[in-house]
Amino acid sequence: MYYYKIGDKICCSFNGNLSYEKAEMPHPGTPLTFLFEREPGTGRDSFKVNSPLLLFQEAENVSWLSSRKLEAQAAKKNCELDEAVEAAITQDVMRAVNRLHPDFETILAEKPQKTKKRVHVLAIGDVGSTLLTGLHLLGGDCISSIGICDISDKVTARWEFEENQIAYPWSYDALPEVDVVKPEDLFKCDVFVFVASKGIPPVGSGVKDVRMYQFENNSKIVAQYARQARAEHFKGLFAVVSDPVDPLAKTAWLESNKDENGSLDLKGLRPEQVQGFGLGVMNARAAYYAKRDGRFSQFLTEGRSFGPHGQDLVIADSIENYNDELSKELTQLTVTANLHMRAIGFKPFIAPAYSSGAISLILMMRGEWHCGSVFMGGIFMGVKNRYTEYGLETEILPLPDALYERIVTAEENLKKIV
Repeated sequence: MYYYKIGDKICCSFNGNLSYEKAEMPHPGTPLTFLFEREPGTGRDSFKVNSPLLLFQEAENVSWLSSRKLEAQAAKKNCELDEAVEAAITQDVMRAVNRLHPDFETILAEKPQKTKKRVHVLAIGDVGSTLLTGLHLLGGDCISSIGICDISDKVTARWEFEENQIAYPWSYDALPEVDVVKPEDLFKCDVFVFVASKGIPPVGSGVKDVRMYQFENNSKIVAQYARQARAEHFKGLFAVVSDPVDPLAKTAWLESNKDENGSLDLKGLRPEQVQGFGLGVMNARAAYYAKRDGRFSQFLTEGRSFGPHGQDLVIADSIENYNDELSKELTQLTVTANLHMRAIGFKPFIAPAYSSGAISLILMMRGEWHCGSVFMGGIFMGVKNRYTEYGLETEILPLPDALYERIVTAEENLKKIV
């Protein structure tokens, strides 16, 4: 391993011929930045290194979720890591940054601030208003204030009026204040939450895959705001809650990175600046069924959820004791739960607004593990992840082959959408 000093950062690389100031191997435990080289746009530009195996990967894809697949790739490399690198990874103080990104030095110099976040929510309909209430009631420790925006001034006036009358007696500043935001000020915030939608098919319409029905119209809306984020050099998180979450997150990233001619120039949102919030409710629905059927009970302590908020969802009843048949049955129950609610006669928006929306967003802002769709080799894949001082971290597990193949199938199908 070779060491370099760039600004106030100590960096390391397998390449000993980089044109930066050389540095000695630092003391074990020194925070490090690993410099990798990958075509920009094919993966995250920066991430937390939570396993030495990540240093040996040529391409980013869903294999990064599997310690077994990472080990197989790393075995092809004949490299050893020194004490300083191993200590940085073990002590959770290593970050990786793509040296080939056109804005490399800016990314390298970033220092995330652990402060309360200003949150803006776009569209205060059924989902948006429920999500707003959740953020307002639960987010006092991590949200400074909440701005709301909608095409209807009456709607925002109503919700500003109502939300700000929710308070603890004699502790009137315990909850974040809610105010109305103009469209031109939407990106003057730390977290932008996209909940806008052209509409959901009415109950009884017979539409089987409601999420994909929404994609054509909602992709046009998200593209508009992604371009606005680009124009305003937005540095915060672009959170997508509208359906279909995963393709819309990809659309937001893509459209923000196109110039006026529609050519990709990577001058917009970085991959790790966009996250889809749809997996939380799928994980919660799986837990709902696991609590009510003993066959699935191990999901509550050993289970995981992966993939998109839709047909290619992957529920695993367990990682260590994976049962493929039971996992697929639990997945099917989870995927069709929204149809069950529609059959009763109601739109299924309350659980998604809280589990995928408010709760997951608050966990994200706290830097805690949560369910969300992150950029992974050109798609947005739902995984357990968290934002840390050293970048976005995704969980790595010893995935059984049968489970991993299900995740690969989800990856392949997501690539076909956008």
